[in-house]
Amino acid sequence: MPKRPLVGVLALQGDFHEHGASLHKAGAEVTEVRHAESLKNIQGLIIPGGESTAIARLLIAYNLTDPIRGYIKQGLPTWGTCAGAILLAKNAPDLDRPTISVMDITVQRNAFGPQINSFEEDVYVDGISGLPMKAILIRAPIISDAGPKVSVLAKLSDGSIVAVKENNLLATSFHPELTNDHRMHGLFVKMARKYNQ
Repeated sequence: MPKRPLVGVLALQGDFHEHGASLHKAGAEVTEVRHAESLKNIQGLIIPGGESTAIARLLIAYNLTDPIRGYIKQGLPTWGTCAGAILLAKNAPDLDRPTISVMDITVQRNAFGPQINSFEEDVYVDGISGLPMKAILIRAPIISDAGPKVSVLAKLSDGSIVAVKENNLLATSFHPELTNDHRMHGLFVKMARKYNQ
């Protein structure tokens, strides 16, 4: 049985509890990250969905932006879901605070409209075999542009990009933590196992 990596979940705002439960089921140990000290021993980091402006402000208030950026540049596997994807993007033109700015993507907030327009769609994710995954999109962003080193992992039926990977970074517009399908978390746990090997 492979060793369970320790994965941190940014726990300032948003659905971090759900990510923790999914990570446990996917084979990881979990710690909640609220201070830079918590980043030291982790092998992966998830930035969850929530309210992107609130999380951006809290990252500044807790002096976490630069430490997270530093660990990412050292290769720490990091996954942003929904608001987390916005915060990883180098370009998020409609966010009123700076992002962590590490992933060569452009992300449009609330691209499908307000919460009432939230929806689900089955998507096939590159690297995950078997049946399609249920993509739950809640006030979801879309990845409107991806740089040359960014791999597109999933698109909606209308062509909107909703999952990408760039080296040690993963971003999804949807919320795998809100389903009983833990394959996306399993993919991330594999990335975490390879860190510092």
